[in-house]
Amino acid sequence: MRYTPAGLPALDCALGHRSEVVESGQSRRVELQIRAVGIGDVVPSLSAVGLGDECRFGGFIAAGRQGRGLVFHITSVDV
Repeated sequence: MRYTPAGLPALDCALGHRSEVVESGQSRRVELQIRAVGIGDVVPSLSAVGLGDECRFGGFIAAGRQGRGLVFHITSVDV
């Protein structure tokens, strides 16, 4: 955990997703990992999530620092 210049707690992490979907009648396996960050009130809930736990995250995607890649900003966690 770190703190923003405004003094808010922030937690950087990575979220992984794995599923199977049907595309054009063919089964396709989907796997991805995305950088994520929780800032402020969501940090205690986010820090309680363990490695490999299945959760539902709410939030938004924004450009990373200095425009490098994408970052999912977590605003809610349902364990």
